[in-house]
Amino acid sequence: MPFGLSTGSFPMQVLLGVYLGLLTGVIPALVCFGFGFVFKYITGLTIPAFGVVVLGIAIAGINGGLMAFNDTTVLQSANSVALVTALVVVLMGCFYAHAKGDALGASLPKHFSLKRLRARTLSRDVVDLVGGIGQVRVPVVGAVGDMEGYPPLPEALRAEIAAVDWTFPADLPLAELERRFEERLRAEFDVADADVRIDERARATVVVAPPLSGVSKRVPRGDRAVSVNALVPTGVARGDVVSLHTDAGDCTGTVVAARSVDPDEEEAQQSTPAATDGGTDAETPARTAAPVTTGGEGRITVATDRASAETLVAASEGAVVVTARGTRREFELLSLLRRTGNRVRRLTVRAGGPLDGTTLGDADVRDAYGVAVIALRHDGSWTVAPRGDTAVSGGDDCFAVGTREKLTAFEEAVA
Repeated sequence: MPFGLSTGSFPMQVLLGVYLGLLTGVIPALVCFGFGFVFKYITGLTIPAFGVVVLGIAIAGINGGLMAFNDTTVLQSANSVALVTALVVVLMGCFYAHAKGDALGASLPKHFSLKRLRARTLSRDVVDLVGGIGQVRVPVVGAVGDMEGYPPLPEALRAEIAAVDWTFPADLPLAELERRFEERLRAEFDVADADVRIDERARATVVVAPPLSGVSKRVPRGDRAVSVNALVPTGVARGDVVSLHTDAGDCTGTVVAARSVDPDEEEAQQSTPAATDGGTDAETPARTAAPVTTGGEGRITVATDRASAETLVAASEGAVVVTARGTRREFELLSLLRRTGNRVRRLTVRAGGPLDGTTLGDADVRDAYGVAVIALRHDGSWTVAPRGDTAVSGGDDCFAVGTREKLTAFEEAVA
């Protein structure tokens, strides 16, 4: 390149130096990046800054390292400003490239596996610490898509799902977060299916299939669903067992839908009770209904037998009494087991396996596999807390308790 501009003004000399530095500094920067990455990745140490300086300047073809600043031939030449500027640009590029290579070498894992590559995790800056526990808010971004092969979503339901912003534990892999998000969509919106993809920034992209039916899929076969205007207690939710006292008679049923009605809406809610066979659709409250009732006048849909359904159809209004179920000890037991890191798993004994044709005591299940068999179905009958002399055969079902790893090993061995 001709140096006709060397005798020009100071700004022109600086621009020329920047140009020369960028032109000659690309290769030194790449080499410094590579050396910084490899040295950090293999040894865990960082190349000293002076070594980066010498390496970069030597590759750029300027001898002497830092002493080039004191070279009188450089400082007194007509192109001194351009040469010194180029030297500074080369040094800055080498330092920056080395820092990036060093950081990559420190963060890149030493061992790769397909399982680890699939276990995507969240970015750290989206995690919130609440009481020392990491949590992450997962909103739905973009439009909620329609699932191929299903009818399109109703617009009201689409808007409701799009407004979702749920919180989950932050220590879960993205695959588990996606699974939990899908399960919650199915549970809260009664959708037929859901497919969720969550990126590292905790943003969910959702594709949903609409509900295939309403009350009908929650009515046991042979029962009837009946809707009645009634005085509904506060907190009634789906699945509660209630007694209905009406002017046509009393009956008992299981709640499949309920809502309280605001006074301004009472007129619009008055309608004749209707009964439907289990397996067909019935009138259901809007999806905007609260998950539990707020108390007062409202409308309740219960699943009950044919005779009770005929009684409720003739009723104009009634009152609801919730039947207490008492404490569910089995759920308390499962909760305690999970708190201690244990799980319960059901499996079927494999014919010809180590448990086939033996007893629990002879197989020494607890010591050999680290699990406990809490229930066993042998010859068609269940035995709870079976003893060591309980016989086991291929095809028997059992419930085992243990850690996730122990249960997996036990299942692989005997199921």
